[in-house]
Amino acid sequence: MPVTDDAVTDAVAIGRNEGQRLVRCLDSLLAAGFRQIVYVDSGSTDDSVAQARARGVTVVRLDMARPFTAARARNAGVAALAGPPADHIQFIDGDCVLDPAWLPLASRFLTDNPQAAVACGRLREIAPEASLYNRLIDHEWNTPVGQIGACGGIALIRAGAFHEAGGFNPALIAGEEPELCLRLRRAGWQIWRLDAEMARHDAAMHRFGQWWRRTRRAGYSYALGAALHGRAPERHNVAQTRRALAWGLGIPLAAILGAVFVHPLLLALLLAWPLQVVRLWRRDGDLLRAVFTTLGKLPEALGVLEFRLKRLTGRQAGLIEYK
Repeated sequence: MPVTDDAVTDAVAIGRNEGQRLVRCLDSLLAAGFRQIVYVDSGSTDDSVAQARARGVTVVRLDMARPFTAARARNAGVAALAGPPADHIQFIDGDCVLDPAWLPLASRFLTDNPQAAVACGRLREIAPEASLYNRLIDHEWNTPVGQIGACGGIALIRAGAFHEAGGFNPALIAGEEPELCLRLRRAGWQIWRLDAEMARHDAAMHRFGQWWRRTRRAGYSYALGAALHGRAPERHNVAQTRRALAWGLGIPLAAILGAVFVHPLLLALLLAWPLQVVRLWRRDGDLLRAVFTTLGKLPEALGVLEFRLKRLTGRQAGLIEYK
C-alpha cells in the first residue's frame, strides 16, 4: 500500500547478519512505497549487502575501524538520503517487518499534527510462542498509546525535527532513542504512540544467555542516560538506575555481608526478592514476567557497574555531550 498523502517519506534500515530477516524487512519497505530506502550494514559477514543491492536499495557499509552503534548507523543512513529533504523518515531494524497499513496512517498523523515529531505504533513479536524469552519481549513491546515520553528504534520521525535536534547521539551504545526523544521534547516536540499495527519483530531469542546479555545492556543504557541527563529536570533514567542497583546489588550484598559479619538471620533480607515477585505478579497477573523482571535486576546492576567502571578508569563509556 503506497503512501496516500502528499508527504515525502524515506526509510532507513540498519542491520548486521540478519539473513532472511533482512530480506523480509526490505521487501516490506519496498512494498510500502517509500521515495528511497537506505540500508546501513554494520560489518555483516553473510549476504546482507548483496541482498539489499539486488533490491535496488542504497547500501552504506560502516567503517569497521570505528565502534558500531545503532545510533551511528541510523545517522549514516540519514546522511546517505539523496535529493531534496524528505518530510518524514521511517527508521526500522533489519529484524523487523513493516505492517502494510502503517505508513499511510502514521504519515497522515504527522502531517495533521504539526507538534508531533515522532509516531510509533504497535510492535509485536513474530513468534512469541517460540520461547519464553520471545514472550517476555512481546510483553515489553505492549506499552500504552497516546502521547508518550520516548519511542523505540522503529518509528516514523519528522525529518525537520530530527535534523533540528542533531540526530541520534552516535556515541551511545544503547538507549539512543529515549535520549533523542528527551531532546525533542525539550525543544517543544511531542512523541506519540498510535493504536495501530506498526511492525513485527523477530527476536529469535532462545537461550538464557541471550536474555542476560540483552538485560545487562539495558542496565548499561540506564546508567549512561542518567550520566548524560540525570541532573536535568527530567531526571532521565535515574529511577531505573537506582532500582537496578538496589535490587540487583544492594539487597543481595546487604544480606550476604550482614549474615557474615552481623548475624545469619540477616540472610532473610533475600526474602525481599520473592516478595517482589509476588507483588509484581498480583499487579500484572503474569508470574513469568514477574520472575524475570525481578531476576533481571542482577544483569541490569552489572551493566550499571560496567558503565561506571569504564568512566572511572577513563575508558570509552559511550557518552558524549549534546547541547
